[in-house]
Amino acid sequence: MHPNEIKALLNLLDDPDENIYHEVRNRFLELGNEVIPYLENLWETSYEPIIQERVESIIHELQIRQTKKKLKDWLESSDKSLVKGALAFANYQYPDIEEDEIFKTLQAITKDVWVELNPNQTALEKVKIINHILFNTYKFSSDKKDIYNPKNFFINKVFELKKGNPITLGIIYLEICSRLNIPVYGVNLPRHFVLAYTNRQQLFEDKPEFTQEDILFYINPFFRGFVFQKEEIDKYLKQLNIEPKPEYYLPCSNTTIIYTLIDELKNVYDKMGEKEKVEELNDILALFNL
Repeated sequence: MHPNEIKALLNLLDDPDENIYHEVRNRFLELGNEVIPYLENLWETSYEPIIQERVESIIHELQIRQTKKKLKDWLESSDKSLVKGALAFANYQYPDIEEDEIFKTLQAITKDVWVELNPNQTALEKVKIINHILFNTYKFSSDKKDIYNPKNFFINKVFELKKGNPITLGIIYLEICSRLNIPVYGVNLPRHFVLAYTNRQQLFEDKPEFTQEDILFYINPFFRGFVFQKEEIDKYLKQLNIEPKPEYYLPCSNTTIIYTLIDELKNVYDKMGEKEKVEELNDILALFNL
């Protein structure tokens, strides 16, 4: 990258000719994320509305491209860590995430749970330990007052604020269990997200092979790890007048969980009338072969 070219492009950002602007914009997009600091500096020092608007537009498009690249890399990798997938998506809104700090916190939580575990404990005893460490020691909680706030869908904000919605809290819970080889998996309920404690460990991506007989009990991460049985899901679906389907009771893949995270945020933006964001998230969802 040549600084002189960058300087020349920056000087053209206020050109009234739309054709020139589109050429400048396309060149910035070709150069990639390395131009963001230059654009941010211009945004901070310029008070011209047209420059600020155009800079914001270019930076946002670069963020979307970065998000799609990171998600594509995650989808093609053999490591389908849920937190890594959620962080890849979080670049959509927060391109400068301190990922190392998040993984340090996650490692600390996992270690504190591991210290309390022993081979003689029952499944319920293990869940009580995870619940205590995650919700009491580290103070993670449910954002019940503002559950549909978009920040609750970005995992970096959940680690920062210690509040989240069912799916982001569930992702953290599942990541801890995965690191400790505890057989807990995500279950996609309509308008909700819960976890299933199974009778065996299984590595899977797109085709889980569990049956109802494999489920010991369910866990609600939004209610501090509350444990419940299948009958509660039956009642929940009946209240919503939703016909029961096997996928509402059985584990789903990590790919499906990240897809659902993005899709639910898209629905939130749709209700808020954020049509541009809805279109952007539809574009990102197209990466998933589901």
